[in-house]
Amino acid sequence: MSRGPLFQDGYRHQFSGHETFPLRYGWLKKAFDSVIATEGDPDNKSVFTSEDAIARFGVGKNMVAAIRHWATASGIIEDGPGPNSLRTTPLGRRIFGTQGLDPYMEHPATLWLTHWMLSGRTAKTTWFWSFNHFPAVTFEREHLVRGIEKIARDRAWPRVATATIKRDVDCFVRTYVARPPAVNGTHEDTLESPLTELGLIKPIGKRDGFRFVRGPKSTLGHGVFLYALIDFWRGYSSARTLSFEAIAREPGSPGRVFLLDENDVADRLVDLDKVTDGAFRWSETAGLKQILREGDAGPEEMLAFVDLDYDAADRQEAA
Repeated sequence: MSRGPLFQDGYRHQFSGHETFPLRYGWLKKAFDSVIATEGDPDNKSVFTSEDAIARFGVGKNMVAAIRHWATASGIIEDGPGPNSLRTTPLGRRIFGTQGLDPYMEHPATLWLTHWMLSGRTAKTTWFWSFNHFPAVTFEREHLVRGIEKIARDRAWPRVATATIKRDVDCFVRTYVARPPAVNGTHEDTLESPLTELGLIKPIGKRDGFRFVRGPKSTLGHGVFLYALIDFWRGYSSARTLSFEAIAREPGSPGRVFLLDENDVADRLVDLDKVTDGAFRWSETAGLKQILREGDAGPEEMLAFVDLDYDAADRQEAA
């Protein structure tokens, strides 16, 4: 029996919003700056919809909508208290604020965080399904389309058109795989998504062939891994313990979303005691491998762990 949040009653699928444009460099910062400058205005959603939005962002109307979509999906902005308001999130302020950790997305930790927000959560159906449910290592776009069509039929999701899924799958691939520039393309068209730097999906020999790159991820730090682990844990179980199998294999787990092999997951879990000063501890008793946590780690604690990766980079540069 299939399991995971996509198979739960009440799940709401999403295959649109990006206007066929993958995330691009600078978009999250632009969205953050525009929202924080108008935060508190009960009608500040208009920064993305007003007539001067095109001039403000320097792109066409559809791209403006895409910028808002990606900033929301990445957890940088969110709906505000009023029906027409937006606000920045703690994560957005931590990364892109005045004293932000990485306002121009120059650090790999920011890219891994963005990947987690897009593919470790269920809002973007194609992203979550592809990393957490697709059973093969190699694929063509059509394989993803057919797999998503099947779950849509099995779950009786309403209003799911094949053409919409195809456009979403194409955008998904372009988010992680650089597209060769077209002969008559513009400079804007040649800009790659920053998530291509993660190397999670690689093209293979044939024209529409791709490969998920499973294995150790040298640029994924302990901080983002912990953020993802806690985020997954909070939605998966309220218990004080979490099994190795869940962390490595369950849909939405760090092992699945980051395409880690089990040895790498185990190595990271063993290190948690030292990294967290005992807040998270690895246990291997009577053949049962699991993580034990002391207390509850809320949003602020999660962000504090993320700081570890940027602090490590600063120490390395200083040395």
